[in-house]
Amino acid sequence: MTLTRSRTAALLSTLALAGCQSVPLNIVAQDKSVTPEAPPSMISPLVEKRETLVATGYAVISVQNHKNPAQQRLLAIRASKLDAYRSLTEQVYGQQLDASTTVADMTVMSDTFRAKVEGVIYGATMVSITPVGDDTYETTLSLDQYVVRDLRALYLGQMATRRR
Repeated sequence: MTLTRSRTAALLSTLALAGCQSVPLNIVAQDKSVTPEAPPSMISPLVEKRETLVATGYAVISVQNHKNPAQQRLLAIRASKLDAYRSLTEQVYGQQLDASTTVADMTVMSDTFRAKVEGVIYGATMVSITPVGDDTYETTLSLDQYVVRDLRALYLGQMATRRR
Protein backbone atom coordinates (compact mmCIF):
# COMPACT_ATOMS: atom_id res chain seq x y z
CA MET A 1 0.00 0.00 0.00
CA THR A 2 2.87 2.38 0.80
CA LEU A 3 4.46 1.72 -2.59
CA THR A 4 1.17 2.55 -4.33
CA ARG A 5 0.82 5.80 -2.39
CA SER A 6 4.38 6.87 -3.18
CA ARG A 7 3.88 6.08 -6.86
CA THR A 8 0.61 8.02 -6.87
CA ALA A 9 2.27 10.99 -5.17
CA ALA A 10 5.16 10.88 -7.64
CA LEU A 11 2.77 10.72 -10.60
CA LEU A 12 0.66 13.62 -9.32
CA SER A 13 3.78 15.70 -8.63
CA THR A 14 5.07 15.03 -12.13
CA LEU A 15 1.73 16.02 -13.67
CA ALA A 16 1.54 19.18 -11.56
CA LEU A 17 5.04 20.27 -12.51
CA ALA A 18 4.62 19.43 -16.20
CA GLY A 19 2.65 22.65 -16.77
CA CYS A 20 5.09 24.88 -14.89
CA GLN A 21 7.25 27.41 -16.67
CA SER A 22 10.21 29.32 -15.34
CA VAL A 23 10.26 33.10 -15.58
CA PRO A 24 13.65 34.82 -15.95
CA LEU A 25 14.38 37.14 -13.04
CA ASN A 26 17.37 38.91 -14.56
CA ILE A 27 15.58 42.13 -15.50
CA VAL A 28 18.58 44.37 -14.76
CA ALA A 29 19.85 46.11 -17.89
CA GLN A 30 23.53 46.13 -18.76
CA ASP A 31 23.34 49.75 -19.93
CA LYS A 32 21.80 51.83 -17.12
CA SER A 33 20.36 54.35 -19.60
CA VAL A 34 18.15 51.66 -21.14
CA THR A 35 15.18 50.45 -19.17
CA PRO A 36 14.41 46.77 -19.79
CA GLU A 37 10.91 45.69 -20.65
CA ALA A 38 9.50 43.96 -17.58
CA PRO A 39 7.59 40.73 -18.07
CA PRO A 40 3.83 40.97 -17.53
CA SER A 41 2.83 40.51 -13.92
CA MET A 42 -0.35 39.40 -12.22
CA ILE A 43 -1.17 43.00 -11.24
CA SER A 44 -1.13 44.28 -14.82
CA PRO A 45 -3.00 41.61 -16.78
CA LEU A 46 -3.50 41.58 -20.51
CA VAL A 47 -7.04 42.89 -19.99
CA GLU A 48 -5.60 46.37 -19.33
CA LYS A 49 -4.45 46.61 -22.95
CA ARG A 50 -8.08 47.00 -24.06
CA GLU A 51 -9.74 50.42 -23.83
CA THR A 52 -13.05 49.04 -22.63
CA LEU A 53 -14.24 45.77 -21.19
CA VAL A 54 -17.43 44.35 -22.67
CA ALA A 55 -19.58 41.73 -20.98
CA THR A 56 -22.73 39.97 -22.07
CA GLY A 57 -25.31 38.28 -19.87
CA TYR A 58 -28.18 35.97 -20.76
CA ALA A 59 -31.40 34.83 -19.10
CA VAL A 60 -34.26 32.59 -20.18
CA ILE A 61 -37.78 34.00 -19.87
CA SER A 62 -39.73 30.77 -19.33
CA VAL A 63 -37.76 29.69 -16.25
CA GLN A 64 -38.45 32.91 -14.32
CA ASN A 65 -40.47 32.29 -11.17
CA HIS A 66 -43.72 34.10 -11.95
CA LYS A 67 -47.05 33.21 -13.60
CA ASN A 68 -47.53 36.52 -15.43
CA PRO A 69 -45.65 36.48 -18.80
CA ALA A 70 -44.91 40.22 -18.62
CA GLN A 71 -43.40 39.80 -15.17
CA GLN A 72 -41.35 36.84 -16.44
CA ARG A 73 -39.92 39.07 -19.19
CA LEU A 74 -38.99 41.77 -16.67
CA LEU A 75 -37.34 39.20 -14.40
CA ALA A 76 -35.41 37.78 -17.37
CA ILE A 77 -34.18 41.26 -18.27
CA ARG A 78 -33.01 41.79 -14.70
CA ALA A 79 -31.36 38.35 -14.57
CA SER A 80 -29.52 38.96 -17.85
CA LYS A 81 -28.29 42.32 -16.50
CA LEU A 82 -27.00 40.64 -13.33
CA ASP A 83 -25.29 37.97 -15.43
CA ALA A 84 -23.56 40.71 -17.45
CA TYR A 85 -22.41 42.39 -14.22
CA ARG A 86 -21.08 39.03 -13.00
CA SER A 87 -19.14 38.67 -16.23
CA LEU A 88 -17.68 42.19 -15.83
CA THR A 89 -16.70 41.36 -12.26
CA GLU A 90 -14.87 38.25 -13.48
CA GLN A 91 -12.94 40.34 -15.99
CA VAL A 92 -11.99 43.03 -13.46
CA TYR A 93 -11.16 40.89 -10.43
CA GLY A 94 -10.84 37.35 -11.73
CA GLN A 95 -12.34 34.22 -10.26
CA GLN A 96 -11.45 32.39 -7.10
CA LEU A 97 -11.32 28.73 -8.02
CA ASP A 98 -11.25 25.90 -5.50
CA ALA A 99 -10.60 22.43 -6.85
CA SER A 100 -10.34 19.07 -5.18
CA THR A 101 -9.42 15.71 -6.70
CA THR A 102 -9.44 12.39 -4.90
CA VAL A 103 -7.32 9.58 -6.37
CA ALA A 104 -7.35 5.99 -5.16
CA ASP A 105 -5.58 3.05 -6.81
CA MET A 106 -4.49 5.32 -9.69
CA THR A 107 -8.13 6.15 -10.48
CA VAL A 108 -9.81 9.50 -10.02
CA MET A 109 -12.59 8.90 -7.52
CA SER A 110 -14.00 12.42 -7.43
CA ASP A 111 -13.23 15.77 -9.00
CA THR A 112 -14.95 18.94 -7.75
CA PHE A 113 -14.62 22.58 -8.74
CA ARG A 114 -16.09 25.68 -7.12
CA ALA A 115 -15.84 29.15 -8.61
CA LYS A 116 -16.46 32.37 -6.71
CA VAL A 117 -16.58 35.91 -8.05
CA GLU A 118 -16.50 38.88 -5.70
CA GLY A 119 -16.10 42.59 -6.32
CA VAL A 120 -17.68 45.99 -6.80
CA ILE A 121 -18.61 47.39 -10.20
CA TYR A 122 -19.59 50.98 -10.81
CA GLY A 123 -19.58 53.15 -13.89
CA ALA A 124 -20.68 50.44 -16.30
CA THR A 125 -22.49 51.61 -19.42
CA MET A 126 -25.55 49.78 -20.67
CA VAL A 127 -24.88 48.98 -24.33
CA SER A 128 -28.02 47.00 -25.10
CA ILE A 129 -30.84 44.82 -23.82
CA THR A 130 -32.21 42.70 -26.65
CA PRO A 131 -34.42 39.65 -26.98
CA VAL A 132 -32.65 36.67 -28.51
CA GLY A 133 -35.02 34.20 -30.07
CA ASP A 134 -38.40 33.71 -28.43
CA ASP A 135 -37.30 32.88 -24.89
CA THR A 136 -34.04 34.68 -24.02
CA TYR A 137 -32.78 38.17 -23.22
CA GLU A 138 -29.24 39.38 -23.79
CA THR A 139 -27.73 42.35 -21.94
CA THR A 140 -24.41 43.90 -22.94
CA LEU A 141 -22.44 46.23 -20.64
CA SER A 142 -19.16 48.06 -21.15
CA LEU A 143 -16.66 49.45 -18.66
CA ASP A 144 -13.95 52.03 -19.37
CA GLN A 145 -10.34 51.04 -18.67
CA TYR A 146 -9.84 54.00 -16.31
CA VAL A 147 -12.77 52.87 -14.16
CA VAL A 148 -11.25 49.36 -14.13
CA ARG A 149 -8.01 50.80 -12.73
CA ASP A 150 -9.94 52.70 -10.04
CA LEU A 151 -11.92 49.57 -9.11
CA ARG A 152 -8.76 47.48 -8.80
CA ALA A 153 -7.04 50.15 -6.69
CA LEU A 154 -10.09 50.31 -4.42
CA TYR A 155 -10.14 46.52 -4.12
CA LEU A 156 -6.42 46.28 -3.29
CA GLY A 157 -6.87 49.00 -0.64
CA GLN A 158 -9.73 47.05 0.94
CA MET A 159 -7.69 43.85 0.94
CA ALA A 160 -4.79 45.65 2.66
CA THR A 161 -7.05 46.93 5.46
CA ARG A 162 -8.58 43.47 5.97
CA ARG A 163 -5.15 41.94 6.57
CA ARG A 164 -4.29 44.36 9.37
